[in-house]
Amino acid sequence: MRYDWTPLWRSTIGFDRLFDVLDEVQRTAEETYPPYNIERFDENRFQISVALAGFSPDEVALTVEQNVLTLEGHKAEKEEKTFLHRGISARNFKRQFTLADHVEVKGARFENGLLIIDLQREIPEAMKPRRIDINGATSGNVKQIESKAA
Repeated sequence: MRYDWTPLWRSTIGFDRLFDVLDEVQRTAEETYPPYNIERFDENRFQISVALAGFSPDEVALTVEQNVLTLEGHKAEKEEKTFLHRGISARNFKRQFTLADHVEVKGARFENGLLIIDLQREIPEAMKPRRIDINGATSGNVKQIESKAA
């Protein structure tokens, strides 16, 4: 099921990125290969595990560009084989993940047929909340000027 965002495009300004993300989510929901998991370890640490049985590291490319993590696999058939049953898929693929602002890829590794991608959210110091000291007179510095009873 696909949604048509055209009515919203006509009446909104500056939400282009939001509609692009919604289109991407809609498109990604239709794809099933390769299967993957997304884990959250804490507020700022995530991990994507992608099942890549039969792929070697040199057949997989991982790139990040403008908050989009792209995983591509190109499987080259080396020799003609005769299969009686072929249940392990070895087709080319392209899978994309949209990353939130300040989420960075910290590393990737192959483990037991899984490509493990480690992600970390690192908010710059300038964007972190900080406490502001309030300057003012303290009770020890207050002097009373003359007071006369009325």
